[in-house]
Amino acid sequence: MQVYPNRFDSTVAQQGLACFYLIFGDEPQQKLEVIDAIRQHAKQHGFDERQSFQADNQFQWATLVEATQTLSLFSARQLIELELPSGKPGAEGSKVLKQLAETPSEDVIVVLHGNRIGKDVQNTKWFKALDNRGVYVPCYPMEGNHLQNWVRQRLQQHQLQAEPEVVKLIADYCEGNLLAARQEIEKLALLFPGQSITLEQATGAVVDQSRFNVFQLVDVLLAGDAARSVKLLQRLESEGIEPTIILWALVREWQTLYELQFALNQGNNLSALFKQHRIWRNRQGLYQTALQRLDLPTLDKMHGKLMAFDQALKQSSITRPYVELCHLCLLFMPMPLDALELGY
Repeated sequence: MQVYPNRFDSTVAQQGLACFYLIFGDEPQQKLEVIDAIRQHAKQHGFDERQSFQADNQFQWATLVEATQTLSLFSARQLIELELPSGKPGAEGSKVLKQLAETPSEDVIVVLHGNRIGKDVQNTKWFKALDNRGVYVPCYPMEGNHLQNWVRQRLQQHQLQAEPEVVKLIADYCEGNLLAARQEIEKLALLFPGQSITLEQATGAVVDQSRFNVFQLVDVLLAGDAARSVKLLQRLESEGIEPTIILWALVREWQTLYELQFALNQGNNLSALFKQHRIWRNRQGLYQTALQRLDLPTLDKMHGKLMAFDQALKQSSITRPYVELCHLCLLFMPMPLDALELGY
């Protein structure tokens, strides 16, 4: 059963604790909060002992089996946490996890947690077996209205009222970094306890701590959001991301878009193409939007610009690469910049 972090507490209240929890994603603050919530609920129900393991190269899966079958002298119920960084336990681990799912115990809760996983992991037998008897909590970065709603709820939890502009300011400044958002809200609660926060007060207190990665940039480019793409690119520059990494992402997406558009022009079915290119359902809408904007002639012109920038970058003949990267990103909108000469 899949449950999102904002619904986790209410689900436990309605349905009680599960034997297995699968918590994966690339948003650390949400993962920490869900794991902490499990610990609190478990303790309230007599799970007084907690063991933690990490499935690294030295990990012995027999250790997990032994932990689930051994009763403590101090507690009859226990919570077992296993960090699975890659989300892939290997052949032996898969077998052990599947066996655990087949023999659940009311006195043992097993929590698996790690980084973001794809459909390949979610479709494995061990994952499906645990999911059928437990709860899967995906923890992904929030943005837009979802992030603003989260900020608004956190402000209310700290007995703070805020103008809509304040909520948007905090969301913009802390996007991609929920831990920083939580800290900024806690700071506002200390500075202005029980008050209604004005935009002036928030501007003077909140620090820009938003974090982004190249994959978020790619999604924004596919969506055709010019202003947001420029903001993300500026943030990536301030975080010291190498221009070659940005270029790699742009070239990769250009190639995917070109192959899709070429195949569509040959009369191929888009759904089949998505399956062929392993584009999952949650991103198909982004590609459909981009393909409506970017025809083959436009993509051909983009290719020339990307290759010229790549060559110049290898020759170290660019003094301000992020200015040129901004130019290339805007071509995905597309903006009429294809005739504009680059600075090299």
